[in-house]
Amino acid sequence: MSIEMLLALPVMLPLLGAATTLLLRHHTKIQLWLAILTLVSIFVIAIVLGWHVNQEGVLVLQIGTWTPQLGIVLVADRLTALMLVVSSFVTLAVLVYSSAQSVSENVERTPVAIYHPTYLTLVAGVSMAFLAGDLFNLYVGFEVLLASSYVLLTLGGSASRVRAATTYVIVSVLSSIIFLSAIAAVYAAVGTVNMAELAVRLDGLEPGTRMILELMLLVAFGIKAAIFPLSAWLPDSYPTAPAPVTAVFAGLLTKVGIYAILRLETLLFPASQISALLLAAAALSLIIGILGAVAQTDLKRVLSFTLVSHMGYMLFGIGMSTQLGMAATIYYVAHHITVQSTLFLAAGLIEHRGGTTNLAKLGGLQKLAPLIAVLFFIPAMNLAGIPPFSGFIGKVGLIEAGIEFDRTSGWILIAISVITSLLTLYAIAKIWNRAFWQEPSEEIVARDVQMPKVMTGATAAMIAFSLALTVFAGPMMTYADEASHSVLQRTPYVGAVIGDEAAGELRYRIDDEGHRLDDGVVVEDGATDTGEGADG
Repeated sequence: MSIEMLLALPVMLPLLGAATTLLLRHHTKIQLWLAILTLVSIFVIAIVLGWHVNQEGVLVLQIGTWTPQLGIVLVADRLTALMLVVSSFVTLAVLVYSSAQSVSENVERTPVAIYHPTYLTLVAGVSMAFLAGDLFNLYVGFEVLLASSYVLLTLGGSASRVRAATTYVIVSVLSSIIFLSAIAAVYAAVGTVNMAELAVRLDGLEPGTRMILELMLLVAFGIKAAIFPLSAWLPDSYPTAPAPVTAVFAGLLTKVGIYAILRLETLLFPASQISALLLAAAALSLIIGILGAVAQTDLKRVLSFTLVSHMGYMLFGIGMSTQLGMAATIYYVAHHITVQSTLFLAAGLIEHRGGTTNLAKLGGLQKLAPLIAVLFFIPAMNLAGIPPFSGFIGKVGLIEAGIEFDRTSGWILIAISVITSLLTLYAIAKIWNRAFWQEPSEEIVARDVQMPKVMTGATAAMIAFSLALTVFAGPMMTYADEASHSVLQRTPYVGAVIGDEAAGELRYRIDDEGHRLDDGVVVEDGATDTGEGADG
């Protein structure tokens, strides 16, 4: 089997696993082990793909030997491989965690047998979104993971979950309609949805047409990534779900949206005219999200609002469109997937021991459950950006990129980033003070609950993975820097999919400072096209 065939396995294996586990719905233990084996296989495949693309370059699989213009194309570069490695590890750890926790408060009324098939289908959708080489199959990947997420959100059938899922479904359907409409508009404008071909053809459109298409796609992806002001749905949708489900949603699904935005702003619309809009959205996401977190009294809602806030860090790096900014963003995405998922798993442990996530009703867990205290403290400090954790490294990288960017918007965002980091620390301190230090109620003291070793072990494994991002920060940042250089240049991706000759037709490339290049001549933002120059 050729190395290219491995690209199909992160999609096909979980789909086959989902079908098989559904047939084994009366054998939950076999379901579990089959699901674990599937995710372990995907994790190994992702590592192999990461090693190969780092050594040999972009990998392309044309399904059924169709040409890229007509068939399905799966593409993996350094960025794709990193997302696959991180996402496969997180989904594996969360699955192991969930094996020791009922995914529903009402097991008798819940069709628990559908959990593993649905979970594997979600993994297939995530992998498809990362590997898709055209907009339509990116849409298919989104729809597969969204359809699965609808089921996972409503496990248990409680009124609060159904109500939260209703909001989630309405917003998701709206974003999907916008996305599908944008795909139709793109096809009408240039006659293709293959992203490598779009990189060439979109360069030749009129600036106004380009902007409309970009804005339509950006709105669709912004809703999925929970970018302010398109994020109001998230804090009400995620906290009601079971801890393992929330961990995957918060840590991973929003990053699929960020991944799509990153591709949009590098491969399809490099050095966009709306970069100022991206930076403004980043600033608002940072400050509004963290102010919302500070005001909450429920642990899961605090974490949900910090999720909205920290999406702003990633959008900050994308908006600058510099190599250093993109590298810091890629590193920060890997960090945040891991840490945010870990925090929600720790929140599940706290709920399991304390019986609630209401901070006013918790207390004394530092003495009553010291292991939980450690498992929460480490990722919490990482999220707050305390040195030497990966959160600190990623934020320093973004601040350094902002200094190099040297524009008013960059300096404003640096200030907001620092303030947001301090307020994140304040929100974490509030959680720590109320859940771990304040006097426990008699109910919590009397609550005799044994912590499953599988749940604590899975959470510890996630922490170890996040610490590895710190220990190996040097090689990781080097990898992220090479990945950012590749996505900004665009030629490696386009050349691998439709040929080097077509890649040579790209009108714009990006230098390390984020300027468009036309045959080696720097074209400043706002310049007008005089025939061979930039389009504005």
